[in-house]
Amino acid sequence: MSLTESLDDIENTSAAPPILVHRFEPLEDCRWEEFVRRHPRSSVFHSSAWLEALSRTYGYKPIAYTTSPQGQELKNAIVFCRIESWLTGRRLVSLPFSDHCEPLVDTKQDLEALSGALEQEVRREQWRYLELRPLGNFDITNSLHHSTLAYSFHRLDLDSDLVTLFKNLHKSSIQRKIRRAEREGLRYVEGSSETLLDHFVGLFTLTRKRHGLPPPPRKWFENLLDCFGERLKIRVAFTNEQLAAAMLTIHHKDTMFYKYGCSSARYNKLGSMHLLYWRAIHDAKSLGCRFFDFGRTDADQQGLITFKNRWGATESIINYSRYGARDNATHFLDLNNASGKSGAAKYVLEHLPLPLLSVTGRVLYRHSA
Repeated sequence: MSLTESLDDIENTSAAPPILVHRFEPLEDCRWEEFVRRHPRSSVFHSSAWLEALSRTYGYKPIAYTTSPQGQELKNAIVFCRIESWLTGRRLVSLPFSDHCEPLVDTKQDLEALSGALEQEVRREQWRYLELRPLGNFDITNSLHHSTLAYSFHRLDLDSDLVTLFKNLHKSSIQRKIRRAEREGLRYVEGSSETLLDHFVGLFTLTRKRHGLPPPPRKWFENLLDCFGERLKIRVAFTNEQLAAAMLTIHHKDTMFYKYGCSSARYNKLGSMHLLYWRAIHDAKSLGCRFFDFGRTDADQQGLITFKNRWGATESIINYSRYGARDNATHFLDLNNASGKSGAAKYVLEHLPLPLLSVTGRVLYRHSA
């Protein structure tokens, strides 16, 4: 049974009785945003704003699968983006450039139906693989080849008051750094202006160059800012009018999400990034957030893992799962992990002129999700 570009029904013959699985476009479906708002496991990465920014920047088409018929309230869904890349293959990813993206399915019966339908999709459309990025333990049952990639994940519970949260910070490496930043008189500015975006993108590009990585295209950050509006904040720290550090956070539901950060190596000793994290946590508390999401960390970045642990955040493991018709569910282009690159590639990226480095990011990013 073939699928068209509009909503379709897929009969999953592995379930008893058969359950129809429906495919729909979340950005065109008025049910989606309400479903995301009320589902307890949804995050900023499910939001229409995030999907729209992905679509505008990279041309990815969001697509979702559910057992809820059109015209009825959504009870469940798994959302993907279709990635059509001549370089890294055709695949379904849930979701590109997203630290995590829970499959919003609550019953075994619905999961079995969706699993069977997705296996049919992979085989029929000859997708290289589909990828899931759940926060918790989640596995679909099918006959596809299965591989996993583990990341560290940190989230800070904000139920305590600010005094207690500060006491829980590592005394020498976090508390003292925050106090150092305050003593140094670093100037803190936050907002969503074009000027702050310029500051952020400029410093982020320099930071990526230092680590031998190309930056995402500027258009990505412009689209995030346009789609999220005041829920997105750029936070910057200055010392003597020199930009010391910058951070991008997004507020969604009960969580403040840290997404990007960058700093000038020259001013790291002043505690500029520590100040930005602490101000973001302050902001999250004032907005009534329950959690501060520090995001994912590559398993081999032990220094960054230790840094996040010292904020009192709870560490867990995220397992990205890939399911493919053949045992080829890997791609070689990872623009977010410098340690995974050859010495030659890292050297070249570190020494590229900034304009050429930015062009490299614009060309390669849509293939790397």
